[in-house]
Amino acid sequence: MMNGTRTLLCALGTYGLFSVVAGIGLAELSLRLPKRSPGDGAVYRRRVRRQFDAQVQNVSIRGADGALLNAWFVQPLHPGGEAVILLHGITDNRIGVSGFGDIFLSHGYSILLPDSREHGDSGGRLATYGILERQDVNRWVGWLRQHDSGCTYLFGESMGAAIGLQAAAVTPQLCAVAVESPFSNFREIAFERLGRETHLGPFFWRTAGRPLIEVAILYTRLRYGIRLTDASPRSAVEEAKTPMLLIAGTADHNIPMHHAEELYRDCASHCELWIVKGADHGGASTVAPVEFRTRILGWFQLHDAKPAAMQTKAN
Repeated sequence: MMNGTRTLLCALGTYGLFSVVAGIGLAELSLRLPKRSPGDGAVYRRRVRRQFDAQVQNVSIRGADGALLNAWFVQPLHPGGEAVILLHGITDNRIGVSGFGDIFLSHGYSILLPDSREHGDSGGRLATYGILERQDVNRWVGWLRQHDSGCTYLFGESMGAAIGLQAAAVTPQLCAVAVESPFSNFREIAFERLGRETHLGPFFWRTAGRPLIEVAILYTRLRYGIRLTDASPRSAVEEAKTPMLLIAGTADHNIPMHHAEELYRDCASHCELWIVKGADHGGASTVAPVEFRTRILGWFQLHDAKPAAMQTKAN
């Protein structure tokens, strides 16, 4: 009995030590992501010039922490005074969502394609899944308001979708938001993402593997002052009143559609949910390209009015 107890305590101690070391490593890997520079965008610039007779401008702002944030800004030949911010997914850059910009440029919208912090050519020490990024988006909206006097909209995919929803809670100037494949809260997507990548399943990470995740969350808070659990689109949609179009695919195994369904249940009064049968992660535009374009443009046009915050300021 004594030997069995010692063996159990030894095993628990070993697993505890492993959880601390592995949890710290997991935190650093999650916060310091591999970066891919968009380069000079020569191919994109030529295409925009040929298709829309427009120029791609390099623009930048500073985040609240002083991080340099870079983007491309494109105005169509005959701008209608409205603009759309397009937000890319994790470890991607502005090129990843640049194709969506064609939808908006062809209808007179200006577009802004920022690299998220710690992505592409933007600075920032850490990627925080919306905690710092939502304020970055708020600053980009402020920049856009100086160039386009009409409504400002937002479209985001995957991590960009989650950031966009969180940004809406602190940016009432947004007239409407459309997002594809958003996660609902940090812990849940951590369980599922690790379950998929390790082939251990989310149940393992909710139970035996959970100490690693909790160590990672605690370490990030103590080391960097960042509460990763604050990365919560679910809380944001409850707080924000911005009209939101939520898009999810039935075949999405990266961020399963139940995340969008949960978000919709929390914001049904100002949200619309579109489930795309057979669409994988970020695949709605491939499975249903015509409806994708029609739904997003229709959503933005339906909410082509100054939000309350802007009307109050104008008065």
